[in-house]
Amino acid sequence: MSLKKGDKVPDFTLYDTERKERTLKEFLGNKTVLVFYPGAFTGACTKEVCQLRDIMKMFNSLNAKVVGISVDSPFENKSFADANKLNFPLLSDFDKSVSKRVSGLYDNFAFLNGYTASKRSVFVLDKGGVVKYEWVSENPGAEPPYAEIEQALKSF
Repeated sequence: MSLKKGDKVPDFTLYDTERKERTLKEFLGNKTVLVFYPGAFTGACTKEVCQLRDIMKMFNSLNAKVVGISVDSPFENKSFADANKLNFPLLSDFDKSVSKRVSGLYDNFAFLNGYTASKRSVFVLDKGGVVKYEWVSENPGAEPPYAEIEQALKSF
């Protein structure tokens, strides 16, 4: 199950790549783009985070913060962020609690029995944490529609 437009994202606390606890509240007060990705160092996820990195100027011009979330460990996310020179925080949902409530989960991800990963999804939040746009893919290899995300950010 994933959140829908009009839902408020419940506050959460997750670890970043420096093993520091970060809360959703830290990012609110700005437009916030929550990007859930299935797995660090996979082809589609690498392409997606690099695209987000490369269009960060657009996000900045719209006063939007980008936050990546996966079920990967903080250590793996750090290596992923460093390898791709990412300019936005990655948070580790290793217990899968936030992904389960917000994006939903892929069960038996990559045909691995018992392996569960965050669904590839994007949620654009207003300053108060209300979902203004959501995109959730059943296909973990699909990239989000970046132009739609930009339009959503411009719409409020």
